[in-house]
Amino acid sequence: MLKVNAAVNKSTGDIMRNAVIAIVSLFVNGFGIYLTMRANIGASPWDVFNLGLSKTFGILYGTASIGVSLTILLIDILLKEPIGIAMFIDAIVVGKSVDFFNFINIVPKADNIVISIVMMGIGLFIIGYTQLFYMRSSLGCGPRDSLLIGLKKRLKRIPIGVVSIAILSTATLIGYLLGGPVGVGTLICALCAGPIMQFAFQSLSFEATAIRHQNLKESFKIMINDMRNGKRKCIFNH
Repeated sequence: MLKVNAAVNKSTGDIMRNAVIAIVSLFVNGFGIYLTMRANIGASPWDVFNLGLSKTFGILYGTASIGVSLTILLIDILLKEPIGIAMFIDAIVVGKSVDFFNFINIVPKADNIVISIVMMGIGLFIIGYTQLFYMRSSLGCGPRDSLLIGLKKRLKRIPIGVVSIAILSTATLIGYLLGGPVGVGTLICALCAGPIMQFAFQSLSFEATAIRHQNLKESFKIMINDMRNGKRKCIFNH
């Protein structure tokens, strides 16, 4: 069985290479999200929120998504959760990837329930596997994942599943009130996204909990040290 291990970021080259992998993974992840939206039976909880904001303020989905992600990122910082390079990549790339696929209109909206469910399923599997390769970069979790972890740390007596349901329910409710699309697809995403992601991880023997994500301070320290060492080598070579 193929096994995918967490990346190691010991040099600037490692960091840059894994950042590119994260970018590509999240771009494809955006296509998965795009498919779940084109299924036309309701969006995932966070996308209900993003689409509600998009409709209310007359902005692109990606612009709304970036705004929400950066706001959550700020909350993560206030909660003193570790922030990594990939968290900023996540905040920007996914939303604009969806905007790109909406612009080229590569997949028509589903017009019957069978096609809708198949499209939703394919989208969720794409999201699950691309999430794996994004997390594999070891450069930070997504802003929403960090929010969940940060809140759980402070709500010690409440199970993480309950905290997750509370966050998703709040996002869905606000999004619905703003005009976001809620339907059977919203329920499918809420119930199936986690198990599908778990299946993706297990199929490639990937252990997400074993990853030690590198924070911004550590990444910058490595890059600065490499830069200094490179200058020293240049001086000695001359």
